[in-house]
Order: sequence, then structure tokens, then C-alpha cells
Amino acid sequence: MRSPFAGSGIALLLAASMAAYAADETPAATTPAAATTPSVVVEKKAVVKEATTSAAPEQIIITGSRIRHDTFTSDSPIQVITKDQSVLAGLTTTTEVLQGSTVSGGSNQINNYFGGYVTDGGPGANTLSLRGLGAVRTLVLLNGRRLAPAGTRGSVGSADLNVLPSAMVDRIEILKDGASSIYGSDAVAGVVNIITRKGVKDFTAELTQESTEDGGGGQTTLSLTGGHSWDRLDISGSLEFYNRKNLAVGQRDWASCPTSAFTDPTTGTWSGGSILDPITGRPKCFPVGGDFGTASLANNYIAAVVDGTHTRWTPDPTATTSLIPGWRNVNNFADRQGFAPSLLTESLISPTRNWTAFLNGSYDLHALGNGELYFELLYDHRDSTQIGARQLSLDYQLDSNFNPHPFVPIDIYNAICCVLTQNPRGDYVEARAFVSWGNDYTREQVGFSRVVGGLRGDLPFGNWRYDVNATLSRSQASYTFQSFLTDRIYNSTYVVPVTGTTTAPTRTVDGVTYTCASNIGSSNPNCVPAPLLDASFLSGNIDQAYRDYVWQNITGHTTYDENTVDANIDGSFFKMPAGDVRAALGLEVRSLKLDDEPAPDMIAGNLYNLTSAGITKGKDAVREMFGEIEVPLLRGLPMAESLTINLSGRYTDYNSYGSDRTYKAGIGYTPVKWLKFRATKGSSFRAPALFEQYLSPTSGFYPGSVDPCSDYGQRDPASIIYINCASEGLPINYTNNNGVTVYSAGGAASGIHSEKSHADTVGMVLQPSLPARVGDLAFAVDWWRINVGNQVAQIGAINLLNLCYNDPQFRAGGSYCAFSSRDSNGDITVNDNYLNIATQVAEGVDYNLRYTRSIGVGEFLADLRATRYLRQDQRVLPTDPLDKFNGTLQYPSWVGDADLRYKWKAYTLRYGLTYVGAMNSNDYLGVGPTVDPFYNFKVGSYISQDASFRYESSNKWEVIAGIRNLTNEAPKNVTAGAYNRAGNSLLYSGYDYFGRRGFVTLSVTF
Repeated sequence: MRSPFAGSGIALLLAASMAAYAADETPAATTPAAATTPSVVVEKKAVVKEATTSAAPEQIIITGSRIRHDTFTSDSPIQVITKDQSVLAGLTTTTEVLQGSTVSGGSNQINNYFGGYVTDGGPGANTLSLRGLGAVRTLVLLNGRRLAPAGTRGSVGSADLNVLPSAMVDRIEILKDGASSIYGSDAVAGVVNIITRKGVKDFTAELTQESTEDGGGGQTTLSLTGGHSWDRLDISGSLEFYNRKNLAVGQRDWASCPTSAFTDPTTGTWSGGSILDPITGRPKCFPVGGDFGTASLANNYIAAVVDGTHTRWTPDPTATTSLIPGWRNVNNFADRQGFAPSLLTESLISPTRNWTAFLNGSYDLHALGNGELYFELLYDHRDSTQIGARQLSLDYQLDSNFNPHPFVPIDIYNAICCVLTQNPRGDYVEARAFVSWGNDYTREQVGFSRVVGGLRGDLPFGNWRYDVNATLSRSQASYTFQSFLTDRIYNSTYVVPVTGTTTAPTRTVDGVTYTCASNIGSSNPNCVPAPLLDASFLSGNIDQAYRDYVWQNITGHTTYDENTVDANIDGSFFKMPAGDVRAALGLEVRSLKLDDEPAPDMIAGNLYNLTSAGITKGKDAVREMFGEIEVPLLRGLPMAESLTINLSGRYTDYNSYGSDRTYKAGIGYTPVKWLKFRATKGSSFRAPALFEQYLSPTSGFYPGSVDPCSDYGQRDPASIIYINCASEGLPINYTNNNGVTVYSAGGAASGIHSEKSHADTVGMVLQPSLPARVGDLAFAVDWWRINVGNQVAQIGAINLLNLCYNDPQFRAGGSYCAFSSRDSNGDITVNDNYLNIATQVAEGVDYNLRYTRSIGVGEFLADLRATRYLRQDQRVLPTDPLDKFNGTLQYPSWVGDADLRYKWKAYTLRYGLTYVGAMNSNDYLGVGPTVDPFYNFKVGSYISQDASFRYESSNKWEVIAGIRNLTNEAPKNVTAGAYNRAGNSLLYSGYDYFGRRGFVTLSVTF
């Protein structure tokens, strides 16, 4: 990805909350069971229209506060998404709902598009980043209590949305500003609170089937929810199964033929930078610049340096006059056969299966102040898989025992005159074979369990209540992937003639039988000699015995534990003329522990051209105290219907990073009933996650093609990359054969600091009383800004290289170049540890509009919302200029969506729209009409449309049918070279990779 981290115009007013920014202050009834659950502000009219329940409404408690409320007010911007809305839209999982919300649309979300990349939480994890500030800065709650991290490998530090009990979700509440003073560390960009159903008294079976028009990626969801209430006992729960099939690269046209996409912006013709098929003159299908982490996957050729210039060769019996008879020179990409077929069968969207069980309940003690015991049990099992593609890069070394290597054709040896390359082991290499190995498979099995138990009730004074609870969470996982073993690869190429008889595997060449040198004198002579370097081997014909010997399953195990004890009280201190002064006080103690143990071969660095890692192990503990007070200053006066202030503070003490204090102040002013102004200002604190502190030193390798200077001679001589590579003394025909070495580690040893951030919001809510013939209208607009200092980040090796080599100042002035170095042989090393960067700033404006009106025989409802990002800036060092990413690729300035419905009796029609604004990185990258004019890092706006229909039977069953992505809108294409791509598309979670698809949901209640 190009960014180192994870237009004004028509302000769409496509924005408004499916929930409410309401200013109506009609009291709501209260129930003891809801009294201490931090739920959300829900607009009264929305509840009446959408939630068809005859039960008394539970007390409203705002997510941004620990104080119970009996009015529909909020000084903080909050969005609510109900279960009813998401099901009608065809969103069957909470993950889809959250990652598709406008507040998360400003940057990439880690989802199942990223199966070929190293991501926090491991492959298959789905996390949530609000405001583009990263998942570790978004706090996820389940019924008001922290949802602990889950996942695989050493970088587990964020909640995995896969574990949520989607079938039992009643609504989702999104607080869109910082709240560390209320909820503690991680609540920097916002808080998401998932509220489950309670008091369920019937059973509902629900089945959803979704199928894509072009095949692949089909989804099935099956769930059963139910419950029962006795005199003092109430129990509700759910069982659900979710299955998504693999969607392969070859199943989508825009991904099946990746090209470099260099075009003349004036004529539209293919530029010289494109890889053109010499026969057709059209761009050749070749994954230059990367396709799911596999850049330029080589196939059917060798590297053998002849006369210092010609380096790549493929078998060709007709090449009788070649420098190597029987071998054709293919230095240029266009002369090569093309990419390996296995690329078309790797995952575009990876498959997964999830089983989730959830149970909650309460028991009325009739004691301890109307005390109520309550509990929650959650267990989720995820079995996810990613299908990739691998190549074997096999070196046939120069052996002093014989010349040439017996498995290398004599013509190749004879042609090597003066230049011999060295492999990472230090061997001089006669020839390096590039062979498509085929598909590889990565699998994760993650078991997540969560147990909550608590007691709540009334205190013996005033209207004060107490809540004491404990939450125990554990993520226990294994991860398995396939890799070549370095020692076996090397053993297979060091061969000796067999003397006498042997039980060891052998190969015969020109009547001479060879076996691995390591087999000699071994009690277990199992080494299989490497294949002969011939056309059959290069085309991918590899015997099973050799595959079984060098290719192994590698399994590691990850455990993450988080335990929390929380105690709080809330109630009224005293009365003032404008109302009660209310407060909340509390204590929280939390312990965290991470233990990741990779496979022994991974720890030993024995994975061939792949990552090595040690054991990541660390723990931390935190103790916190918080307090909140809300003071009504004015009420019921002319131009002062209400004026309220809210103040909160928190003291936090970590074992690892010491103590800190955070605060938040909010004010709500309602001059007249139909107009409200609100503002908040506060600070947040985040201690680095365990993996950011203790990630074991890890070495990894990227293919040489990610080196910006590899084959840079084919670029425009005026381009920035060409100039920078030439300045390092690299020959014009330089090709990186040895890959890029990357070192990364946690930052505890280097002294990383905790983060401190500040957030400000100013907003207005308009809800006029209109005549019935006009309808009901609610509109809100909120400006917000979040400034994170000392941000803990890992910039990313490919990002660091691209940022460095695209910098006109290069090593003379670009701070990103300090993280990489190149030796005299041209080999490059990147250091990508966790560190503190100086600043990250996000700023924008949220627009929300809700309109309802009776039209004809039915009711019309419009929910519209949009976010206009004003700033998305980052600065690595205090002396650096700000990198301004707003409006560049993966950082759109505008995102929005619309939800339009018409309901008549048992029928509901819905139309939905999702909007991602145009993005342009040409100026940021320094390309355009005068410099590198053939690059295209500019995309237009992206619109995806949905439609659905629901019928609700009086016999307690209903059916929903719909189409998502009505127009089959494809992702936007960009030029290769600066951003990760999926096929020809920008790798960006805001685009729809599934394509047009239909869904049907059938539910029956009994």
C-alpha cells in the first residue's frame, strides 16, 4: 500500500444517520435490567417507525457516557444501526455492517481482501478502523464491556469482528469521537458498542443464501435464536453458522489479466513502460507491481549471467544461434511466457467458516437492593483459509567437486564467462531456476471464549445504582502454512556420485547416479536430489517425492488472554433548578497476556526465502479510576430550553508505561426545541499494544521485484525512480535477484512511548416540527478533529521503499530513506520496527439527514449520511513536513451512503447506495503531464447500488430478497508500481470485489 499507515463540491447530504442525532427530550421509561448497560441515543421517531415491539422502551443510556439518561440527548456525535436495517440491506454479519459504515470509509479496513498479506491479527481476521486511525485506536464493546483481541501470530492486538454473535445483535452504536476518559485506552478514534437482544421469549430460525453472478464467494448464514423467561430468571441465546466460499482471481475479469497499465494520457495508447505482447502489441497479462503480495511470479525461465548483460533464459530448441544454444534470452518481461497459471486460482476473497454460540441471562435476587445477577457466555470458532501461489527459486551452485554441476546443461556452464552471482548462503551460482510451484494454503483455527458475570442493583441512598462485573476472555489459535525448508533445499542441490548400492533417493544423469551428499553416512538417508534443470522441470513438472521432501506444513500457536474486573456506581448528587446533577464513578483492573510460539523451523530461520520469527511473549496490567458529572445549568427558559455540561476524567496506571490522565468536556445547548448545538473537547491515552512492545525480532523476504530499482532501466529516464536508482550507481540493466531483506521487531527495547491524542467536535442538530403533509425531518452536521501525538506505527517495508525512491530529495532529504540501505552488490535491507511517529491528524465533517413522510398508502423513509474528510495528515519526524494523504488513493475525501425505503402493510421496498469519492495520487507521487506522464494514480468516484424487498407474514415468517451491486460496478484500476493491487484494481476495502449478487433471507418465528 502506498500510504505508510493504515473536494468540496456537492456535499451529498447523502448522509444521515440511520440513527439519531435527536434533540427531543421526551422521557423514556426505565427498567432495572437496562440501567447499567451503556446503550445509545436512539431517535424517538426512528424507534416508532422501525422497531415494532410492544414492550416498554428500556432506559436510554448514551454510549459516550456512563451516566444513565431518561432523555434523548447526546453531546457527542453518535450513529445507530439497527438489526432490522442491516438485514434488509443484505448484511448478514456484524463485520459487513461495521466495515461498510461511513465512519469507517476514510481508509482501508482489514478484511478478507488481504489474505496474501501480513496483517495484524493474522490472515482471516477482520478489524475496524474508525477515522482512518487504525484498528488499535478503535475500542469495540459488547454490551458495554471490552471485546478482547483475537487472532493468530505475534501481532494480535485488536478485536476480531468475526467473533460477534450477529444473530443476537439488536443494534450497533458508534460514538464518533475519542472517549478514553470514559472507557480507557484505545478509545482514540471512537467507540463501537454492539448491543444484543435480551428478554427473548420465542424462537426464530433464519437462513440467508447469497450467490454471485460471476461465481465464487457465495455465502450461507444459518442461525437459531431464542429464549425463555420464568418468574425471576431470564435466558436468551443464539447458535449460528456462517460459510463463505473462495472467490478466485480468475473468476473476475478485472483481476484475471493484470497489466502494468501505463498509458499516454493524451492519446490513450499504451506507453513504452507497459509490458507489450510482441505478437498483439497489447499489454501482456503479467502481475508486475504485485498481485496479492506475489509480484512478478516467475515461471519457466532461469537466471544465468552471460557476458555480464544477458541474465534471463527460457528453453527454446529453435534458438540454435543464441549465446546459449537451445535457450532464448528473455531479459525483457514481454519476452517471457507470462505469469504462472496458479495466480488465477489464488484467493481474491478468502473462504471461511464460523460457528458462534451466545447465551445471556439474568436472575432477580429479591435482595441486595433489587439485586440482579447477570451473565454472558460467548464462544466462536473460526476456520479460515487463504489460497496463494508460490514459486521455487532454486540455485544450482558452483561446486568445487565437479564442474559443471551435473544437473545443469553443459551449454549453460560453457556460456558463463566472467560474472557469477552469489546466493544468500554465499554460494556462487551457475544458474537459478524460476519455477511455478503451484498453489499454497494457509489455514487458521481460532477459538475465542468470553465469560461475563456480574451483579447490579440499587444502593440504599437516593437513586444510585451499582454494577460490579468480571470478564474473562481467551483467544486460542493455531496457524498452518506451507513453506520450503532451507536446509532441505540446499541439501538437495549438493549431490555426489553413488558408489556401490544405496537405499537413498537418487537421480541419474548421463549414466551416472547421484544422491545428496547429506545422505552419505546418514542413518536416515531421506534427502531427495533436486530435479534436473531442463524444460520439463521449468514448466512445473516436479515429482512428488521432491515436493514431499522440501515442502512442509509449518504450524504455530497463539494465545491471548484478557481479564477485566469493573465496578461502577451512578446516580444523582443533588437537584438544581434545571434538574438533577448526576454522576458516575468507577474502578477497572485489567490484565493482558500474549504468547505466540511459531513452528521450530520458523524460529530457526529455516524457511526458504520466507519469514523467520521468534517467540513473542509479553504481559501487562492496568488499573484505572474514572469519574463523570453532568450538570444542567438552564432549562425551560426563553432561548434556553436546556443548557447542560458534562465533564469526565480518568486516571490510568499501566505496568509498562506508567500513569496518565485523560479528560473530556461536553456542552449541549438547546435554544429552542427544534435546534440543538453541541461540542466536546477531550484527550485520550493509548499504551502500545503487547505486540507493538514485544514482537519478537523477525526477518522476512520480499521478492526482488518490490525493489523500485529492479529493472529500472525500463522506466522513463526522466522519472524520479530512474534518477534515484541511477544515483546509487546501479547499472541500467540491474535486476534484483536476491530479494529484499526486511527486519522488524517490537519497540519496547528501543523505548517507544505511549500515545496521547486530543479530539474536538462541534455540531448542530436540527429537528423542526413540520406539518404532517410535509413530513418529519432531522438533520445534523458535526465537525471533528483528532490529533494523535507519538503515534506507534510500523510503516511497512514496501511503503518505506516506495516513499524513499519516489522522493525527489531521495537520501539527501527524505527521512523515509533512513530506514533502508543498499550494499555494494545492490542488495537492499529495510528496517521496519515499531516506532513513534510525530503526528497523525484526521479532520472532517459528518452530515446526517433523516426524513419520513406518509406517501399514498405507505410510509417513506430516507436515511442519508456522508463524511467529508478535510485532513488526513502524517509526519514521521518532528522536523518533517506533513504528508497530506487526504484525497489520495485509499484516503477518499468523500464517503457516503443512502438508505431509501417505502413500507406498505407487510411489504417493504428498499434502495441503497454507497459512495466513495474520487481519489488522486498523481500530485503526491510527483507524476503527471510533465513528469512520468504515463502513470495513472487517479480514479473517479465509485458508486455501488442495492435493492431489496421484504414481506412479513402474519403467520410469523418473513422473506427478504435483493440484489447487491445492481450495476455490477467493478473496482477502479490504477497503474502498477506504487500501490498494492488486486489484479488491475487498487487494493482497497471500499470497493466491492464480489460483483453483482443476489440474496434471499427466510426467517420463521415459533
